[in-house]
Amino acid sequence: MHRFRSVADTTSLMNHPERFRAVTNFQEVDRLPRWEWAMWWDRTLDRWYEEGLPKRVKSVFDIHEYFGLDPYIQFWFSTTDPTIEATQHHVEGIVSNMDDYRRVRPDLFPDHSNSIQTMVPWFERQKAGDAVVWITLEGYFWFPRTLMGFTKLMLAFYDQPELIHQINQDLLNFNLDLLDQVEKLGQPVMMTIAEDMSYNKGPMVSEGCCEDFLAPYYKPMLARAHEMEMMTIVDTDGDVTKLAPWLCSMGVHGVLPLERQAGVDGMRLREQFPDLRMIGHYDKMVMNRGEEAMRQEFERLVPLIKSGGFIPSVDHQTPPGVSLNEYRTYLRLLAEYTGACGERSSC
Repeated sequence: MHRFRSVADTTSLMNHPERFRAVTNFQEVDRLPRWEWAMWWDRTLDRWYEEGLPKRVKSVFDIHEYFGLDPYIQFWFSTTDPTIEATQHHVEGIVSNMDDYRRVRPDLFPDHSNSIQTMVPWFERQKAGDAVVWITLEGYFWFPRTLMGFTKLMLAFYDQPELIHQINQDLLNFNLDLLDQVEKLGQPVMMTIAEDMSYNKGPMVSEGCCEDFLAPYYKPMLARAHEMEMMTIVDTDGDVTKLAPWLCSMGVHGVLPLERQAGVDGMRLREQFPDLRMIGHYDKMVMNRGEEAMRQEFERLVPLIKSGGFIPSVDHQTPPGVSLNEYRTYLRLLAEYTGACGERSSC
């Protein structure tokens, strides 16, 4: 189904928040959003600075503006430090049993009341149409794995279920309190849940495990997020194909980044789940293979673009093997395909 309208047929252009909300609700848009959901690798930026990227351009927001991408600001609510910077804070492997968890519990779930106040000017920019505010909460697989490490967590699903439930109940309370605090200041456009619970062969957990250990905490959190009219997206790498219906059953709106190296097929997902929102799916591995290879990758995405509910973006961070000139070629093609596929009969 063709869900775009031509820019020429649009009486007024949309701003970035309007455009993001429209496309993720399968509504008509003047064009698709143009953005990078993942921060660039440090090594990638180091290379680009050597190749001419001004060194004054450092923050994710500033880099977006420099490249002419649609601007966003991401706030990642740490479970270990009183910061909402988009930085992961790992304390992996410090918990083996309930006694360990009770010992470290006072150092977890920090008070974010001060850091949340820094969101106010960004909500003002969002109201002005100048940015999308995006929040990230840690999920009910991610956080126990962070505390326990992968192997101990896998075993704990079987021999320490009460520990997993206690951790996730505490995390749910923390996340719900954060949503209450955020709502008093503004309304983020999108919320991602950090999980990384799939790899190139599929999910790291079973459907039963999701139902028993994740769903009881996902469902109330997502219900609250939906009251706030946020788009809810699970961030999980690898092959999400088998995991997607389990996430949808819990109330998740969509997934990212749909990694091609893991064999994800976005159109297959669209056929199975017509309402699934998707972000990413552009194979980062073609970005240093020349313009024709980059164009063919966009051509592959055209049917998914036309199906609606999809924002094309690099399927993870742009790797350091991509030069600044190659990235500029990618951006030129991104502008072409996000702007023209609503009107080009060849798309």
